[in-house]
Amino acid sequence: MKVNCNIDIKHLTRVEGHGSIQIRIEDGKVRKANWEVVETPRFFEAMLVGKHYENAPYICGRICGICSIGHTLASIRAIENGFEFTPSEQTGKLRILLKHMETLQSHILHLYFLAAPDFLGVGSVLPLVDTHPEVVQAALRLKLLANDMCDEVGGRRLHPTRTVVGGFTMLPDKYQLKNFQQRLKDSLADLTASADLFATFVIPVFQRETEFVSLKGEGDYPFIGGRLVSTDGVIKEEHEYRAMSNEYMADWSTSKLSRLSRKSLAVGALARLNNNFNGLGPPAREISEKLGLTPVNHNPFMNNVAQLVECVQVVMQSIEIIDTLLDTPWQEPKQRLEVKEGIGVGAVEVPRGILYHCLEFDKEGRIKKADCVIPTSQNHANIHHDIEDLAEWCVEQGKNDKEIELIAEMLVRAYDPCISCSVH
Repeated sequence: MKVNCNIDIKHLTRVEGHGSIQIRIEDGKVRKANWEVVETPRFFEAMLVGKHYENAPYICGRICGICSIGHTLASIRAIENGFEFTPSEQTGKLRILLKHMETLQSHILHLYFLAAPDFLGVGSVLPLVDTHPEVVQAALRLKLLANDMCDEVGGRRLHPTRTVVGGFTMLPDKYQLKNFQQRLKDSLADLTASADLFATFVIPVFQRETEFVSLKGEGDYPFIGGRLVSTDGVIKEEHEYRAMSNEYMADWSTSKLSRLSRKSLAVGALARLNNNFNGLGPPAREISEKLGLTPVNHNPFMNNVAQLVECVQVVMQSIEIIDTLLDTPWQEPKQRLEVKEGIGVGAVEVPRGILYHCLEFDKEGRIKKADCVIPTSQNHANIHHDIEDLAEWCVEQGKNDKEIELIAEMLVRAYDPCISCSVH
């Protein structure tokens, strides 16, 4: 039987922002398959011009309500690199601890509240409160743990106030850190149960070979700063981000798009894992292999699994970081730095992929130019081409129109897109 369908999804649900999917198949021939980004551009780089460098982290933290910590840290790193300043080891550990908790809170939000309903056959998380109460309770425990730790380290779970250029305005209480360390250890039971749950999900076997871009770990699993790498063998320095992202425009997107060695690229949890699998700790690697995720994996639906693996990774690393902090006397929370004219780039792996901030300063420390390359903008072209191939795959599999609509929605959700942040 030849497949016929006409799918027109306007403003896909359970994603951040507005995007649309159009698929038209006539007598088994794909006539149209599009991912359209329809958000209005926000011009947040222009808001930074003329501002003093100290204001940049607070402004950049408002770009995204989910990745506010990542945007804050990226702008701080860009400023410090521009002024040729190296933060203390203590500051570095506290920043990565804060970053890990953003990763945990965002991944749990996506996995349980946005993605899991599709695999469990419901339209939202609300029916799961009655049918799978233990699943919802585990998600809420993990989310609360991450939120509470962001409060303690960053001063606030959203739009952090304590992390600033040069360090922190206030250090966390060590007694509280010890309590959080125990909560992190306790959370491993919920994450193990999450892995068992996801092992029951039927993940589509669709694949489209692509190029994955991320930070390059030097014997570890990277989240803040360092060299850039792709699965096609491209390696660049942090300040060469423009050669890695290569932004351009298309008539179907109000967001910029990216490409590198191929017609599109992908960033995010799956990209990080594909490039840095050897940097995973034993517990995270065990769960990854148990769920069938080893590099290089080209199934975009496996980004969900990669996020779960990263949850285990950041929890284990956070336990180790707290051990080090507890064994070391607190140093001064903030160092002084010398303001100078220059350009700085900060690369941070936020939940949805690698984020770049580039800031240019005058001699008084005011911003002359700003450039922000958002993870989801780097993913849009890849989503679009995935939709094209997915439509062909669905025809080959004999899917009906309802099945095609669902699987197309699931594919976009697997990228965990933050569409509003991608337009600028």
